[in-house]
Amino acid sequence: MSCCAAGTEGALDIERAGHALPSSEELRLSSRDVGEGLHQVDLSVPAVHCGTCITTIEGVLRALPEVQRARVNLSTKRVSVVWKDEVEGQPTDPVGIARAIASTGYESHLFTPAEEASDELRNKLVRAVAVSGFAATNIMLLSVSVWSGADAATRDMFHWISAMIAAPALIYAGRFFYQSAWNAIRHGRTNMDVPIAIGITLSYFISLWETINHGEHAWFDATASLLFFLLIGRTLDHMMRDRARSAISGLARLSPRGAMVVAEDGSREYRPLEEIRVGDSVAVAAGERVPVDGLILSGASDMDVSIVNGESAPLQVTSGDAVQAGTLSLTGSLVIEARATAKNSFLAEVINLMEAAEGGRARYRRIADRAAQFYSPAVHLTAFVTFMSWGFYDGDWKHALLVAVAVLIITCPCALGLAVPVVQVVAAGRLFKSGIMVKDGSAMERLAEIDTIAFDKTGTLTLGKPRLIGIADLDSSAFATAAGLAAHSRHPLSEALWQAATVPAKVFAMVTEIPGAGVEASTSEGTYRLGSRKFAVGEAAGQSADHAFSEVVLSLDGRELQAFRFEDTLRPGAEAAIALLKKQGYSIGILSGDRAAVVGALAKRLGIDNWKAELAPREKAEFCASVQAEGHKLLMVGDGINDAPALAAAHVSIAPATAADVGRQAADFVFMRRNLESIAFAIEASRRAGRLIRENFALAIGYNLIAVPIAILGYATPLIAAVAMSTSSIIVVVNALRLNRLNLRPEGETSQPAAGFPAPNARLAS
Repeated sequence: MSCCAAGTEGALDIERAGHALPSSEELRLSSRDVGEGLHQVDLSVPAVHCGTCITTIEGVLRALPEVQRARVNLSTKRVSVVWKDEVEGQPTDPVGIARAIASTGYESHLFTPAEEASDELRNKLVRAVAVSGFAATNIMLLSVSVWSGADAATRDMFHWISAMIAAPALIYAGRFFYQSAWNAIRHGRTNMDVPIAIGITLSYFISLWETINHGEHAWFDATASLLFFLLIGRTLDHMMRDRARSAISGLARLSPRGAMVVAEDGSREYRPLEEIRVGDSVAVAAGERVPVDGLILSGASDMDVSIVNGESAPLQVTSGDAVQAGTLSLTGSLVIEARATAKNSFLAEVINLMEAAEGGRARYRRIADRAAQFYSPAVHLTAFVTFMSWGFYDGDWKHALLVAVAVLIITCPCALGLAVPVVQVVAAGRLFKSGIMVKDGSAMERLAEIDTIAFDKTGTLTLGKPRLIGIADLDSSAFATAAGLAAHSRHPLSEALWQAATVPAKVFAMVTEIPGAGVEASTSEGTYRLGSRKFAVGEAAGQSADHAFSEVVLSLDGRELQAFRFEDTLRPGAEAAIALLKKQGYSIGILSGDRAAVVGALAKRLGIDNWKAELAPREKAEFCASVQAEGHKLLMVGDGINDAPALAAAHVSIAPATAADVGRQAADFVFMRRNLESIAFAIEASRRAGRLIRENFALAIGYNLIAVPIAILGYATPLIAAVAMSTSSIIVVVNALRLNRLNLRPEGETSQPAAGFPAPNARLAS
């Protein structure tokens, strides 16, 4: 929609009087040391609304001698500033950063999680749309009677009623434009809301003047209708932009607020997360997440490390093993020695990666946003020249003012502002009916550009559910025994074995689960064990890296009875979807944290030549960045917490509905159905939406080329101008609705395949 120096959201901050500037002490405590005398602080700037907002804030910050670099993140509405501890031997005061932002008309404050709880601005915009729509409808009904030839007394009465309806609507619904325009003017700038504010104000007061003087014409309907269409476009745009802001806060919620610290005398004390120091002994119970990176001092457990490698299979850990913040202890209690503070732990690193990736991602700029710096001066100049020309031409300054107001109204960027969001909303609805949710409207523009697609393995190409293989070759007695033991364990492999049992399970009176190892039962026949090979038979190797499967072993008194092997279940439609995408010309690859043998076997089965295995989250994100640095447009399809940085770093991203919360929040699209063919459908819908957006821009520009000269020549009253403006908006909306009737079945070839992936079987170091 229209760009604003402080934006619509700046208006909201003016309303609620905002936060006080953070103090130097608060800024220093909230900053983190990035080395070499540099510190980084992140400030929330709710008024950030568009590209001009970003340029303004970054420009004033980079002019400060103490600022090393500054970057505004539009989706999270935060500015990240790296500042020097000293400048020319003098210590710096970080409060100057907040003051510099405030000098541009934007409020900044330290970010608090409560800000993510609700969207007050959306609610205010929706209420404003309702009020302006009510006013416009009722005034239009009164105007019909006037147009039909009501007598003078009735006409004057209807005009006064219209004035009384329009006045509160103008104040309540128009405050977004008035506050934004005033905030820009008082800081020495102009924006697209300035001519809008002038136009609706002049239209109302000229109409009021005509009403007082018993004039035949008043344009209250034009004022209310103008507000109504402007607010619709702004609300749609805001709702689309707002969907992309929850990923980082969702990831931060995985970190516990505190933990039990074990003292030297064995006593335990609860401490907030930020008070845990390197060297502290921290107790982690079963079912709790590890608060900071550390080394296990005592205990053993099966750990859910999907946040690290994306794999569903738990990792067995014991004393001496390293654990990372955010991982979940499933079966046992641990005592770990903290090796890093919360700010420097793995989970914080993943959050930082996501923020850096989102901040650096090039988003499509609305044509209206890009033209904002030229639009306002051009409109003001055109209206002023029209006013002066008509005034000197016929000496009727009232008529000249009406013509100038008509120019201001008819040049309102309603059609241009609706061109993008209305198509995005229609496309989002069409995709939703097909089981695909769109979280970020601009993502459809980016999805239409891709030439390279990277898939995660577990949970994306596969379902993350182990499946027992080779059942026909299993000894039935061993199978029954193993199923009986597996029934007492919640380990994913045990559950898969028990569910796959084709024979009645053997009943055991007492079964003991050894965390991180397996289960055992003592019987008259001896001791049965089911678990890792090392646990069951005492062999050193738990699993060969050359095997493309997971394994559990059943033993009796240390003698192997049966080995059970599992493979992941392929997602339905994966083979057909990959074949279709390859046919369309996309370069396809796999990025996985799993072992090379497993990834290679899956890649061969799907006919994918390019793949990378054993990747950490940082390596996935770095690969996505490197592909795009080569000029390719990468689509990342992933599901795990470990995929979140890569999902944020890619040009555009998609996640399945079964993904981790953070994976879904970081992605631009979420497909609800199990079938991967949803991806090809989303790409085609985005391409069609892009065509409609371009058509809408052409319609909006064509409207202005025709309508503006007509208004300048005096052939359009303010009412005709408002009707013309509204008609152009309706045309744009109707054109967007064509998307509901288009056949979105993917057909044809795309552009030439990208060389985004390296040679087959190439791997980054883990």
